[in-house]
Amino acid sequence: MTDFPDHMIPVILSGGAGTRLWPLSRELRPKQLLKLNSELTLLQETARRTGGRPMVVCNQEHRFIVAEQLREMDMDPRAIVIEPVGRNTAPAVAVSALLAEPEALLLVMPSDHQVRDVDAFRRAVAQAVPLAEAGRLVTFGIEPTEANTGYGYIKRGNGFDVECFVEKPDRSTAESYVAAGGYLWNAGIFLFKAQTYLDELATHHPAMLGACRDALDQGSSDLFFFRLAEAPFAAMAGQSIDYAVMEKTRQAAVVPVDMGWSDIGSWSALWQESGRDDDGNVLLGDVIAEGVRDCYVRADDRLVAAIGISDLIVVATDDAVLVADKAHDQDVKKVVERLKAAGRSEASQGSRSWRPWGWFQTIDEGARYRVKHIQVNAGAKLSLQKHWHRSEHWVVVTGTALVTCGDKTFTLRENESTFIPAGTVHRLENPGKLPLRMIEVQSGEYVGEDDIVRIDDAYGRAG
Repeated sequence: MTDFPDHMIPVILSGGAGTRLWPLSRELRPKQLLKLNSELTLLQETARRTGGRPMVVCNQEHRFIVAEQLREMDMDPRAIVIEPVGRNTAPAVAVSALLAEPEALLLVMPSDHQVRDVDAFRRAVAQAVPLAEAGRLVTFGIEPTEANTGYGYIKRGNGFDVECFVEKPDRSTAESYVAAGGYLWNAGIFLFKAQTYLDELATHHPAMLGACRDALDQGSSDLFFFRLAEAPFAAMAGQSIDYAVMEKTRQAAVVPVDMGWSDIGSWSALWQESGRDDDGNVLLGDVIAEGVRDCYVRADDRLVAAIGISDLIVVATDDAVLVADKAHDQDVKKVVERLKAAGRSEASQGSRSWRPWGWFQTIDEGARYRVKHIQVNAGAKLSLQKHWHRSEHWVVVTGTALVTCGDKTFTLRENESTFIPAGTVHRLENPGKLPLRMIEVQSGEYVGEDDIVRIDDAYGRAG
């Protein structure tokens, strides 16, 4: 495996929403945090690709999931930086550069891309290192395999020079690029010195750089995260690194690479990147297919039977089903927009809600009750809390629970249960080395998530 310099820092940008892979990907658990076609999530694959200690930039809602996924890999990040609001990639990279040593090389990567040939990727990065050391801002260009209108293009100049960057073209323009040669897909992966990037940003967008400095100076540590100050960061006009710097600098360079790259930007792209059977199908989960060709059928928690269909995407989760022609799968985001406009929770989250201690999934609910399936990770604990309007029954399914209820602390094991009266101070902990799973039945005049008074919380949450 190609070795990288010790002063190279992987910077992973993990701020995307991934709406084009709805209903599997939601705003609160986007595609980079999912296992799409391997045993690792896209974020984990990105982190493993470099082998170094990464710096990750993410948002408030994803911070604990990001930290947990890195912990699963025994990876100690240099920093996990929390953006108070999304401001695109240029400010995210600026903050990373300000946190690094001036001469450090930043290898900037989106968290939601797939690279099948990791050795080719690492060879390309090694090829780019001397260019970056010499003060160039290096991007990596993918040899196009089709006239794709979903990517930006880079027109090559002499050697590693960039003649120009091109916006996402229409179909005829993209076809002309592929026919002419000399054009590469813009993968959105970069390598440069931290100081080189900051100097360019100071030249072209000094106000943005100043706002990033203020957000860092006024920011604060929060557990094992660094939280940027909201006021200066939210006040700036965000831009992508391409618009803000790469299209303006005279130091741009491009290294071509064929590494089996995809941004997994649609269901048809995921179908293309997944292992297909003799009929061209990708069948995942409990699927029965008869006379089906060139389809992607995914069943997450139920049986799906498909008969006599072709070129379709069928994705069934526990709360939504998508059926789409592959030729129109870019329109999935329109469905999400309609859900948002209607105030539907399915636009942003599934039935499973993630917390720093694990997750819970609503199984059933009514006017005065709610039934949850809860998992508490090994060694984790919920806040010491109470509820004014509901009581709770807990039944342990697997694992061991350490329960605080009023002035008593006791242990529950598989098939044992307890009752938490309304208004009683309580806490649930998992003292074991395996996940704790339990069923919680809430009952009372109000069972909303906001009926909670946190008295002590290991994760710094209030209310």
